[in-house]
Amino acid sequence: MTTPKPPGVYITEQSSGVRMIVGVGTSTPAFLGYTKVPDGGTGGTATPPFTAEERTHPQLIRGWQEFTDRYSIEALRQRLAALRKKQEAGQDPTPVERKEIRVLERCFPLAEAVYGFFANGGQSCYVVGFTDPTTAVSAAQLGGSTETRTGLGGLETVPEVTMVAVPSLWDMTAAASDAPAPPPLDPAQGKPLMDAAVAHCVAMRNRLAILDAPPGQPVEPLKAFVDGLTSPDTEDAAFTTLYYPWLEVPGVDGIPRTVPPSGHIAGIWARTDAERGVFKAPANQNIRGALAIPTLLTDDQHGELNNKGVNCLRVFPDRGLLVWGARTRSTSRDWKYLNVRRLVSFLADSIRQSSTWAVFEPNDDRLWATLRHSTTSFLTDQWRQGALLGRTPDEAFYVICDTTNNTPTTIDDGKVICDIGIAPVRPAEFVHFTLTQTAGETGKGS
Repeated sequence: MTTPKPPGVYITEQSSGVRMIVGVGTSTPAFLGYTKVPDGGTGGTATPPFTAEERTHPQLIRGWQEFTDRYSIEALRQRLAALRKKQEAGQDPTPVERKEIRVLERCFPLAEAVYGFFANGGQSCYVVGFTDPTTAVSAAQLGGSTETRTGLGGLETVPEVTMVAVPSLWDMTAAASDAPAPPPLDPAQGKPLMDAAVAHCVAMRNRLAILDAPPGQPVEPLKAFVDGLTSPDTEDAAFTTLYYPWLEVPGVDGIPRTVPPSGHIAGIWARTDAERGVFKAPANQNIRGALAIPTLLTDDQHGELNNKGVNCLRVFPDRGLLVWGARTRSTSRDWKYLNVRRLVSFLADSIRQSSTWAVFEPNDDRLWATLRHSTTSFLTDQWRQGALLGRTPDEAFYVICDTTNNTPTTIDDGKVICDIGIAPVRPAEFVHFTLTQTAGETGKGS
């Protein structure tokens, strides 16, 4: 017997059955670089530092202070300051001390990148450490292992990562030296490491590699280096961005240094995503936390590098330091601009993750209609935000999921096919004005 109820108003909640597609995050980078557990253990901070083993796994960091505590930055700073104090007093360091100084310095590109990320608007990032800064890192070691969650392989278990940067890449090309003058850098040694980072991004499809040009490279040698990278007409080039030159920063430990720009760039990508959207090119943006750019480019030099897919950092009067490029290394019309590549990755990942409910559903007209509706609603929202080109949604995209592409054969194979086409907006990279001088006309008296 039904339990009697007193008179009143009763509400029953019922699912509408409407399936929605939710946009995935686009602003979480992963930084890979040298980190070192200081001699004497990991104590000394309110937040316990990571152990050596923990540092080799992807670790989520939500702020600069958390990174400082977790990666023992203050302990490393104090040790480096003590060694440099002897130099400032006129005492030549022993070979052992000289090597230790260089080993400690190799830990700071990662720290500077994380600081630059948060300074430029980033909210959270992942860090994957290599805990022996005395040694070089091979492409296989950088690739790591999915099973042990090390290196790039460890990032395969972190789907929210959408950018990959290796701030320590150029230090990783050689072991630390105790020689009075370190050996000269060989740019060719960095190419296998770059290729490993790019290959990871191509395999994952939802992230781009932010690569740093070799340090201290003049324009002409840099052009030759870029020509020796993966061909720009390959798929790898579409997932590759390269920035030049490096940045002069005040130093997280108070020691000014020149650092790779990838951390600052990742922050600018995150800032642009938050302020405008992933469809907006992350360029013509101020670089926060940088003092100067050591290499000043002419317009002609910049034009040559831009054609090679190198995004340049420039100084403009009264505007400061700006990112002045938004290209991948691809020469393909579809993938030349990095915001287009990121937008397509964002749309694909959002649709994929929000459509897993359809797996094992009855493969019939109701399923196709639901997929069409959810995808059309999502893309319409993107069009309204300015991500897609067209005066109407019909001009901006199409979604086909019906009997035209779901045939009896595909149904028997257990497949549902939904064809989507989009018209992404592209940046106004070259703005041309035409000025015409006209002769003035004298006014006619009445």
